[in-house]
This record gives sequence, C-alpha cells and structure tokens, in this order.
Amino acid sequence: MSFIRLLDQDIPKEQLGFTYSHEHIVCRPAHWSERGEDDLLLDDPAKSKLDVLDFKSYGGQSIVDATAIDYGRDVPAVHHIMKDTGVQIIGTAGFNKSFLWDGKIKDELKPVLGDYETYYEWIEAKSINELTEFVIREVEEGLEGTPFRAGQVKFGTGYNRITPLEEKTLRAVARAHHATKAPIHSHTEVGTLALEQIELLRSENVDVSFLSIGHMDRNPDPYYHEQVARMGCYLSFDGIAKIKYAPESTRIQLILELVRKGYEDQILISGDTARKSYYKHYDYGLGLRHIIADWVPRFIDEANRAGFDGQQLVNKFFISNPANCFAFKR
Repeated sequence: MSFIRLLDQDIPKEQLGFTYSHEHIVCRPAHWSERGEDDLLLDDPAKSKLDVLDFKSYGGQSIVDATAIDYGRDVPAVHHIMKDTGVQIIGTAGFNKSFLWDGKIKDELKPVLGDYETYYEWIEAKSINELTEFVIREVEEGLEGTPFRAGQVKFGTGYNRITPLEEKTLRAVARAHHATKAPIHSHTEVGTLALEQIELLRSENVDVSFLSIGHMDRNPDPYYHEQVARMGCYLSFDGIAKIKYAPESTRIQLILELVRKGYEDQILISGDTARKSYYKHYDYGLGLRHIIADWVPRFIDEANRAGFDGQQLVNKFFISNPANCFAFKR
C-alpha cells in the first residue's frame, strides 16, 4: 500500500496532484534572525497564504514544505494555510546543514528538545539513536509536539564537506526512514556531495529510490547528474527563477539532457522560495505563481522544439514523479 502523509491526514498518492517538491512557507530561522537577515524570514503567514492562493489559482494542488526544526518552522501557521487555501502540504522532519545550528533554540521548544541553548548543542549531546527516536516521533506523532505529522525526513550537508554532526544526523534520518518508511530528502550545498550522501545512506542499508536530492541545478554538470541518476534516486531541480545562479536555459537543458538519457521518471521541479524578495506578496518577487504560470509554458515550448512531448514531461515532473517520490510504501 502506498500513501502520502499530509500534515493532518494520509491520502492516496493519486490525490497529490500538481506539486512543488521543495518550498518554504512560514519560517523564522534563528541563525538568520539573530544576524538581522530579514529577507530570510518568512514571518507573515497572511502574506505567505496569498502566494499559496496564487499557486492554487493556476491549478496547483500540493506543496512540500521542506522546513526542518532547525530552520524555524511554524507548524500551526502552515497548517492554517493548508486548511484555509485547500492546498495540500507535506511537512518535514529531520535536520538542515550544520552551519545553521548555532541558532538559539526558542523557549517553546525546550519541553520538546530539552534545556539546550543551540541546535548544535542539542545534536552534539544526543546519540544517533536518540535523534532517530526524535525523528520517528515527528513522523508518527507530530512535529514539535503538535498533532501535525511529517511526510518526509531530511538531512543536509555542507559545501564539499560532511561534518561529523552532519553524518550523525544523516544516520539518524536513515534509521528513522527504516522505522517509518517515510521518504528521504537531502540538502546539498551548491549541489555537491550527492554521491557521498548516497554512499553513507547505503551503509545504513537505505534503498535510495526513496531519496530525493536537493539543489542539483546549483551544480550544472550533466555528467555528474547522470552519475547521481544512475543510483536510482530523484534529482530535485529546485532553483527555478534564481537567475543569479544560472539562466533558465541552463536548467532546462540540464533537465532535457537527463530526459534524453532516460531519467525522466526521477526529476522533480520546484523553487525553494525562501526569501521575502522571492515572494510576490512580501516584497514584489516572482512568487509561488511563477513556476506554474510562467516557467511551465516556457519548458513545454522548449521541450517540444527539442522533439519531446513537453506536456507529458510536465505531468511527470509535477504529478506522477512527486506522487511516487513522496509516497510511504508499506
């Protein structure tokens, strides 16, 4: 049996519909808040809700909120947005990358995490098995002590390095995956170390067909993408609209190159829209409407010109691939 776990219910995977596979909806990361980086704080649920409604107005049905506990998520606010808009939201258990862990743990989480000052202290103090049990509870009982459960588990690694604590959280997430069957998502920094992440997961006996790897478009290397795809995992091209990293033509050609090589069933698309300046209703950015309203028509046109069926590929990237990737398989 396969199902998708939304924040407040499980649904058949066929009901997921058109899906963004990696976004952030409401979050106040302590690391950025303490440094006065206001652009990185999505701290107004009403404005976030308006962007989610824009996405829905173009036919969007589901969003994977990839915000982990150490990135300052607001689970009740995101659940309210889900209920108010009717857009289905998948929550995330697990961890981010280590450089964010110096942020202070908010007082409201002390009953859940214990009396630690920072996420670094908490992760360092706990054993792998204790962290595993924490992630399992977030999938099976609720995120941060709420009744709203996670639909995927996450870990992250840094730029061309994996710290001992990042490996610790990776192994905890791998073991939580075995216990819950939750799909796994990984953060890569600038698209690096995907193969090393896979090697560590395999040492924990993880079937990486349950894995989606983030930020593959930040490393625009077709050969590397092929090596990752050959492992059987999903590749997430989740930097759409971030022209400061690469033009859209580069992303589309990378995607079509994977399609030419036969990996169209392993591709996910999203925007990782995690700044006020990316959101329309915070700071006049392109917003959550952009991919479905603007990028999809362009991609269909370019794919058709290249001899593919663009609409069929869009259906894979946004409907069937997410439905398969984010399903619990029992």
